Amino acid sequence: MKIDQALQASALTPALQKFWQLSGSKIDLIFKEYDPAKGSPVFTAAGKYTARGWTEWTEGFSYGSGFLQFDATGEQRFADAAAKLTVDRMASHVSHVGVHDHGFNNLSTYGNWLRLQLEGKLPANQVEFCELALKASGAVQAARWSTTHGGGGYIYSFNGPHSLFVDTIRSVRILMVAHKLGHRLMGENDAAHSLLERGLQHIDATAKFSIYYGEGRDGYDVPAERGRTTHEAVFNCNDGRFRCPNSQQGFSGFTTWTRGLSWAMAGFGEELEFLKTVSDTDLAPLGGRAKWEAILLKGATATCDWYIANTALDGIPYWDGGAPNLHKLGDWRSRNAEIFNDHEPVDSSAAAIGAQGLLRLGRYLGETTPEGKKYWQAGLTTMRTLLSDAYLGIDPAHQGLLLHTVYHRPNGWDYIPPGQKVPCGEACMWGDYHLREAALTLQRIIQGEKYYTFFGCLKT
Repeated sequence: MKIDQALQASALTPALQKFWQLSGSKIDLIFKEYDPAKGSPVFTAAGKYTARGWTEWTEGFSYGSGFLQFDATGEQRFADAAAKLTVDRMASHVSHVGVHDHGFNNLSTYGNWLRLQLEGKLPANQVEFCELALKASGAVQAARWSTTHGGGGYIYSFNGPHSLFVDTIRSVRILMVAHKLGHRLMGENDAAHSLLERGLQHIDATAKFSIYYGEGRDGYDVPAERGRTTHEAVFNCNDGRFRCPNSQQGFSGFTTWTRGLSWAMAGFGEELEFLKTVSDTDLAPLGGRAKWEAILLKGATATCDWYIANTALDGIPYWDGGAPNLHKLGDWRSRNAEIFNDHEPVDSSAAAIGAQGLLRLGRYLGETTPEGKKYWQAGLTTMRTLLSDAYLGIDPAHQGLLLHTVYHRPNGWDYIPPGQKVPCGEACMWGDYHLREAALTLQRIIQGEKYYTFFGCLKT
C-alpha cells in the first residue's frame, strides 16, 4: 500500500457529499424493489440484492443503514423507516441463542437508535426500550461460552463450542455496552457472570489464537507474516486446549482471509477506545489497565501493519493473502488493485471495515504522531479509493452501494458476471453498512461533531 502522507480528511468532503446522495438512493431502491419475505438482503447478483437464509446476520446492517443515513443527512424518513423495522423485525435477533453476531445486528439498530436519542437528534421516547434490548442481547451472547485450558474462554461461533471466529472480536462489543448499562449474565444457582470479564476474556483468546505475531507459534508464524490472522481457531471441547487454525471463508487456516483480518483491525481498535471509559476499579480484578492496553494495542498494530504491507497500492486487498492464483498477478503489491483480473477477486468490503480500523488506531495513537499518522493516513488513503466511482454503484439500477465485494469464495456463492472469470461488480450488505459507518465517522470528525463510537449509545 502506498500511503498518501499529505492527504487531509477535509479533502474528502466533496466525495462524502456525493456518497451520501448515492447512499440514500440505494436505500430507496431496496425499499422499492426488494421483497423482505425472501429474508434479509445479503449480497447482490447482477445488481439485485439476494438473500441467503443463513442466520440473517446482515439484517441489522440493512436497517442500521437508515439510522446512519439520517445521521449524515438529517433526512427524517430514513430514521423513521429504520425505527419501525427495528421494532417490527429485530426482536428475534435479541434472543437468538444460535449465533455469534449480536454485536453486528443489534448495535447497528438498537445501538444507533439509542445513540441518536441521547444526542438529541431523535426524540428520547424509546431510550429504555433500546437499553433493554442491548442488555438482553449482551447476556444472550455471553451465554454462548466455551472455556479454554488454563482459564479464560471465548464466545463460540455457530459452528459449535469448539469454534472461535476472528469475526467475533467486533461482535463482542455488545457485551461491553450491556456491562456499562449495568447488566450481568445470570446462570445456574443465581451465579452472576461479569459481561466485562467475558468480553475481555474473548478478546484475550482472539489475540492469542486468531492473531499471529511472527513469534513461531507454528511453522508459518514467521516475522514476515506478523499480523496474519486465521478465520477459525479450533479447540478440544473436553479440555479447552487449542488444536489448530482453520478457515471457513478463507483459502486455508494458514493464510489470511482479509475480511477476517479487517474484523480484527476494527475490533481491536474500537476496544482500545472503549477501554478508556472503563474504570481502574473495574479493571483491577481482571489484571489491570496496562495488561489490556498491551493486548489490544499489540493486536491492533500487528493486524493493521499486515494490511498495509499486503494490499495493493490504493489500499484495496485481494480476498485472501494466500489465494492460490494470486501469484499469477505477479507483483500485485506494486500496482493498484485489478478489479477485473482473471485470477483472484478483490474484496472492497474488507477495505471498508479495515479502513475504519486504521482510522481508529491512528486517532487513538494521535494523528500527528509518527506512529499514529501512519495508520490515520493509510485509512484516509483507503477511503479515498472506496469513495471513487470505480468502487461505488453509480449505476442507478444497481441496488448495491459498494461494489467489488466477496462473500464466500470457497462455497462459490459470489456472482461472476458474463465474460468475467472471478467475482466482481457486486455488493454486500455488510460492505454497504461499514462504508457508511466509516464515512459517517470521517464526516463527524471533519464537521467537529462528537466522535462516532459503538459506545456512543451510553449516557455520559
